[in-house]
Amino acid sequence: MAKAKAAAAPPVRGWPGVGTQLAGRLVKLDIHGPQDLLLHLPLRYEDETRCARIAELRGGEPMQVEGEVTDCEVRIRGRRQLVAQIQDDTGTLTVRLLNFYPQQQKQLEPGKRVRVFGEARGGMFGFEMVHPRIRTVDAGEPLPTSLTPVYPTTAGLAQSALRKLIERHVGRVSMEDYLPEAVRARLGLMSLAEAIPLLHRPPPEIDGSALDDRSHPAWQRLKFEELLVQQLSLRKAHAARRAKTAPVLTSPGPLVRALLDDLPFGLTGAQVRAGDQIDADLAQPHPMQRLLQGDVGSGKTIVAALAMLRAVEAGWQAALMAPTEILAEQHYLKLDQWLAPLSISVEWISGSLTKKQRAAACARLETGESMLAVGTHALIEDPVTLPRLGLAVVDEQHRFGVRQRLALRDKGEGVSPHMLMMSATPIPRTLAMSYYADLDVSVLDELPPGRTPIVTKLVSDARRDEVVARVRDACREGRQVYWVCPLVEESETLDLQTAIDTHAHLESVLGELKIGLVHGRLKADEKRATMAAFAEGELNVLVATTVIEVGVDVPNASLMVIEHAERFGLAQLHQLRGRVGRGKVDSVCILMFGGELSQTARARLKVIYEHTDGFEIAREDLRIRGPGEFVGARQSGVPMLRYADLETDGELIDQARDLAVELLAYHRPVAEQIMGRWLAGRESLLRA
Repeated sequence: MAKAKAAAAPPVRGWPGVGTQLAGRLVKLDIHGPQDLLLHLPLRYEDETRCARIAELRGGEPMQVEGEVTDCEVRIRGRRQLVAQIQDDTGTLTVRLLNFYPQQQKQLEPGKRVRVFGEARGGMFGFEMVHPRIRTVDAGEPLPTSLTPVYPTTAGLAQSALRKLIERHVGRVSMEDYLPEAVRARLGLMSLAEAIPLLHRPPPEIDGSALDDRSHPAWQRLKFEELLVQQLSLRKAHAARRAKTAPVLTSPGPLVRALLDDLPFGLTGAQVRAGDQIDADLAQPHPMQRLLQGDVGSGKTIVAALAMLRAVEAGWQAALMAPTEILAEQHYLKLDQWLAPLSISVEWISGSLTKKQRAAACARLETGESMLAVGTHALIEDPVTLPRLGLAVVDEQHRFGVRQRLALRDKGEGVSPHMLMMSATPIPRTLAMSYYADLDVSVLDELPPGRTPIVTKLVSDARRDEVVARVRDACREGRQVYWVCPLVEESETLDLQTAIDTHAHLESVLGELKIGLVHGRLKADEKRATMAAFAEGELNVLVATTVIEVGVDVPNASLMVIEHAERFGLAQLHQLRGRVGRGKVDSVCILMFGGELSQTARARLKVIYEHTDGFEIAREDLRIRGPGEFVGARQSGVPMLRYADLETDGELIDQARDLAVELLAYHRPVAEQIMGRWLAGRESLLRA
């Protein structure tokens, strides 16, 4: 079957006062019409309603001054720059432009009167501003009467042009308030007719701090409506899913019981509880869409295996998709180990298979000879057919785009399969309420017995020799070591130790040890062979990139060194750390950092050093990164929040969720009007 061609993007059209070229730039800001312009709210505000005297300037504080240009010249001091002198009756200010255009040079001709806005800093010859905002004015020209908004913009669209465009539309375009007045009064919300003009042109006497921290009633109204739209859209997606038909999978039978009897370990209470929740969903005639989340090592795979086995017992196929070949293969090997004694074969589908091997595996799946498949994104490519797909499992679901997840679901014929998504990145409560409101969530909140606590140490790169000595000692005691690096090859822009160089260095100083190397650019069979050698104890040290982030289980590995830990995200550090502590010996994770740490990097390392609980780490990660980056805009399939803050707006989320239920039940036309305004035809972003 030929792959369908991607649909061409519809042509961009302008509207009155906005030509096609400008409309094309506005689309990049998700602005498709006049009402979107009104909902494109400022990032921050600058106070140009006041002018300071040059003598009153204070370093590091944004201020505006007005004066006459007395000198302007292009200087070559290492680089070409434009330097001008601005004077009022109290002193002289230097303006320096490191990148400039002829228009700016003309704007700063001697004799011109200008207002400049920026942060002043002390120089050898008094205060100077580097790249301030400059405006030519006439003597006695009145100051603005409202704060100056600063908007998110894009290349080719100047801040001043966008500001004028929005200002023009704020005065001309009315925005109907769809929320009933009684609802606004009950929730204490300002009307849109008041809130939107105020946010675009706030008067100078307004409380600036309330604007900056978005606690002003005008901001509360817009944040509430944004959250309401998200809750409405997610609930609509949830209702649409329940309207679809899925196979009804009967109660667990003899195969499930046989697997449980054969396991060398017992299930935790959390695993039993999650399994019961999944069993109840699978018995329904509409598709399950459940997120199984649990910390590193909490045992998600066996829960998924039991659900897949239940599908097979009912005569349906099941497929598990993972984002990397190493993780997918780990799942395949575990499932094969558990299910082979039950005479159930598992097909392995990946890009590393030969054409002949893949064709044979696909044929067995298409005829129904094989009922289980495990693989990478290769599972969703055209040659793979799963005509009786009853359950689709997606591991590390946030690593896939929404279309990839749906492509696996669409492999079924005639019915919608049940979907089980797994994540080892715990989701904070506010995030789950907001971004995963259309999912049912099961949580594995306890670890299997026998897991040892991991001690985390922060060590400067300057102490590398001590770390190498620690590695030697661990290996002499019969233990194994991971050494993780962020890059494979030397980067010209990032001064990072690479996996290849580290491997060579460790071989030279630890000549008595066997040291392996695995990274994403190796061929699949090379990676597989190296990982197998480490798992079998044939290698003492494994130097690796983050390909070992998930799915690798070597109980004898009790020490991990993470090179340039400041370059990793919190979730990655926590995942990597979870590769040790799987045996009975105390385990240590050494986070090596180099050079001066940024404030964000320092905050991340402090969190990972102080916490081992994945949910607490995720909560801190959300606070540091924000929801958009935590969830991933492309992966989530959910409209991203631009204005609401999940850390501070929990009460608004609760109110929006309750009102969404009420509107969909009793005032659906109102719900549709509100969604129509904010989504404007972009409902395809929603998770189906």
